[in-house]
Amino acid sequence: MESFFQGRSATRSSWNYESLKNFRQISPRVQNHLKLVYLTLCCALGASAVGVYLHILMNIGGFLTFLGCSVGIIWLCTTPPYNERKRFGVLMATALLEGATLGPLIQLVLDFEPSILVSAFVGTALAFGCFSGAAIIAKRREFLYLGGLLSSGLAILFWLRFASAIFGQATAMFNVELYFGLLLFLGYVVFDTQEIIERAHLGDLDYVKHALTLFTDFVAIVVRILIIMMKNASEKSDDEKKRKRRS
Repeated sequence: MESFFQGRSATRSSWNYESLKNFRQISPRVQNHLKLVYLTLCCALGASAVGVYLHILMNIGGFLTFLGCSVGIIWLCTTPPYNERKRFGVLMATALLEGATLGPLIQLVLDFEPSILVSAFVGTALAFGCFSGAAIIAKRREFLYLGGLLSSGLAILFWLRFASAIFGQATAMFNVELYFGLLLFLGYVVFDTQEIIERAHLGDLDYVKHALTLFTDFVAIVVRILIIMMKNASEKSDDEKKRKRRS
């Protein structure tokens, strides 16, 4: 028992500022690959923001942009990395179409309360950075076991959606899907980051495909945070209106 507590205290003491700068377990080649991945991710997020802006100006978001985005994702996932420039261009186009597809939701948020959009994006960026950073500084392969659990969770989420489509979506079921999906994709950030590191160690340096993986995680998180924040703000506004009527 004493050795157990000694081990726990030693683990805590090892987490300090120096441990945050310890990338010795990641080779320089993999570190450069991660820089490319996150730089490409930032470019994809910028392209997605352009897609949102184009929807606000021209109302282009809808089924066609969703279909084009899906085709782009499938193409990037199934083609070998023989032409990086072409694949990078396809990723930017896919991200732009994804932003246009999310345009109606963003427009709804802007019409309701614009500050929610800023808060949701900042919150998503902080959560994404923390979970992805934790995966980077953790021991190699430490979180890869989450793959089976996350796959099971994704299957559960799919069947919950399927049941809601057939039997109707109750408020409780909607809340379960929303919060469970948020936790699920936060877990995927950790898992995907470590999987990218391991694949890079094994020679897979397809930074475009890896950036696409993290991009889909980021979008899934920000959408759920937006819906949660807008839902909470709407409920709060309704409660205030009821109080004013009573008074």
